[in-house]
Amino acid sequence: MIKRFSIVALLLLTFGATHAQDFPYGKHNPSDFLSNKAKVDSTADAEVIREFGTGQIQKDDQTGRLYIDYHYHVKIKIINAEGFKSGDIEIPLRIYNNAADEMYDFKATSYYHDNGSIQQNDVDPKRVFTENKNRYLKLVKFTMPNLKPGSVIEYSYRLKRQSIFNFTSWEFQGDIPKQHSEFIALIPANYNFNVSLRGSRGLTSQNGVVQRECLRIGANGMDCSKMTYIMKDVAAFKEEAYMTTASNFKSVINFELSDVHHADGGRSNITRSWKDVDYELTSDRSFGGQMKQKDLFAAKMPEILKDATDSLSKAKAVFAYIKDRIKWNNYLGKYSEKDVKKALEARSGNIGDINLALISALNAAGFNPDAVILSTRQNGVVGDLYPVITEFDYVIAKLNIGGTDYLLDASEPLLPFGLLPMRCLNGKGRVVNFKKASYWFDIKASQKDAVKYNLVAKLDTDGKIKGTLYTFSSGYNAYHKRERIAEAGSIDAYVQQFDEQNPSFEITKHEVINVDSLDKILEERYEITIDQFEGTDYSKLFYNPNFLNRIASNPFKLNERSYPVDMGAATETRVSMILTLPEKFEFAEAPKDIAIGLSQNGGRYQTVTKLDDTMLSFSGLLQLNKPVYTPEEYLSLKEFYSKIIQQQKIDLILQKTK
Repeated sequence: MIKRFSIVALLLLTFGATHAQDFPYGKHNPSDFLSNKAKVDSTADAEVIREFGTGQIQKDDQTGRLYIDYHYHVKIKIINAEGFKSGDIEIPLRIYNNAADEMYDFKATSYYHDNGSIQQNDVDPKRVFTENKNRYLKLVKFTMPNLKPGSVIEYSYRLKRQSIFNFTSWEFQGDIPKQHSEFIALIPANYNFNVSLRGSRGLTSQNGVVQRECLRIGANGMDCSKMTYIMKDVAAFKEEAYMTTASNFKSVINFELSDVHHADGGRSNITRSWKDVDYELTSDRSFGGQMKQKDLFAAKMPEILKDATDSLSKAKAVFAYIKDRIKWNNYLGKYSEKDVKKALEARSGNIGDINLALISALNAAGFNPDAVILSTRQNGVVGDLYPVITEFDYVIAKLNIGGTDYLLDASEPLLPFGLLPMRCLNGKGRVVNFKKASYWFDIKASQKDAVKYNLVAKLDTDGKIKGTLYTFSSGYNAYHKRERIAEAGSIDAYVQQFDEQNPSFEITKHEVINVDSLDKILEERYEITIDQFEGTDYSKLFYNPNFLNRIASNPFKLNERSYPVDMGAATETRVSMILTLPEKFEFAEAPKDIAIGLSQNGGRYQTVTKLDDTMLSFSGLLQLNKPVYTPEEYLSLKEFYSKIIQQQKIDLILQKTK
């Protein structure tokens, strides 16, 4: 859930000259040490006692530039040894146009109550390290010293943030519960910000007053709106399988600059219409300018298209050419980093270089492709109320052939035409074209994540099962297997790893087909031997047909989940087994087949087992027909998996006939 509102200083009704209410550093209540359980969640390993922060626009007197003065202060109770990880601290420093945030006024201390006195240990500045994470981020890292169960840790710092556009964000909800989280934003009256509160929790309280002359530019003193946001008794955010980035769902408040009123009466709109953004993108040399570079490919097209016979095969030939010519350098981006020509020469580039080159090449081949900007799963969802171009971190191509839309990303060599990397599957993208207005388009997987196992085998009197295992993989399942084959270095090495990971059987012969034919199903054929029994002279034999695909544990463990289950794509697993038995065997008890489903055709699981003379057959099907399940469907999905796990534990019991 996202709640949006706007800070407009001129409309505030309360006036005053109050100051941010930080709590004193190094002063503690006896209860901070006496309690051996967290207040908000008695099962927590650590808990924030109090957290406070402020953000304020200030002017650098030396450079004349505006910046954000950000202050952070927190006190945390360590409940047990598992909570020690809360003492491993990382402080992000963003980098904007080669100018990084600057940290100062740093202090960090751990405390422990010992025989009536409080023992204090300060963090040694020599043990504070800065890691260059990437070109846009640095991390200040340190570990709180001498932690014990019952310790209290405290640290504070200030940042000089170089960009005022996004002001700052405040995360009310984190990995551990919080008793009290408070943030104060002081924003000059001539700056209007759009504010969004993300997450399922509401604020405990919020308040706004006017603070006089909080910022002075030249001879002009400006009043500020002082907004205080408080959230109390905040449960920890618990991550679980099948989710996009946690920042999509934690309770967080975000600020985005909307417009600025100047002293001369003028006004600059920062938040623009999509028409403005369309013009900005198409006229930008690093975006629209790179989409027009078809002259780079015109001379090469006869060779690229020499074997193509129709529009689809032409598009696939161009797609394959770009995949082969430009290797992804592992950097995202909706803009070209080098420009298409340099990326082609270097045979390397970011996502913008690759997919804008793809669009140019498709133009040169006579197509009319569009660009689609999107936000990746780890970057978070984008809002659709007003355009914020910085929310997008990726670009792909969209191509219509014969009435079918294909979404294309040439950055992954092992993905087939029309199947996007999983990182792209994050809701909607914005289609950008030179000739028409941009529009939203749903980003969906074009194929299921599918696998089929087929075992044809015979149980010999020595107790060994010998036969052939066929595996057919498509969609993301085939992609991940092709990745593992590439990482292993050869098919033989991949099969050896597969054999080692499955001690229940031995592979004696193998064949893997269509490894390089990405548009075809990946086929694996294995001659296998299973040492199932020590002979067959037993009154009963126990056999479980789920030896390859058994679900060992339920991925859904929460009592409730406030965010969707996002698998990215629909999935399907089929199992088929035909096992020839020695004569004179029957079921000791008839196996109980199962057929269960989720509501609204959300998925199903079914098994069918038969014994016809000496022929034992088993088939199983697990389908999850939706890429995304709502929080309201969570408990049904959890119960669905629980029933599957119980069913897959049950052995088939065979006995000799009399």
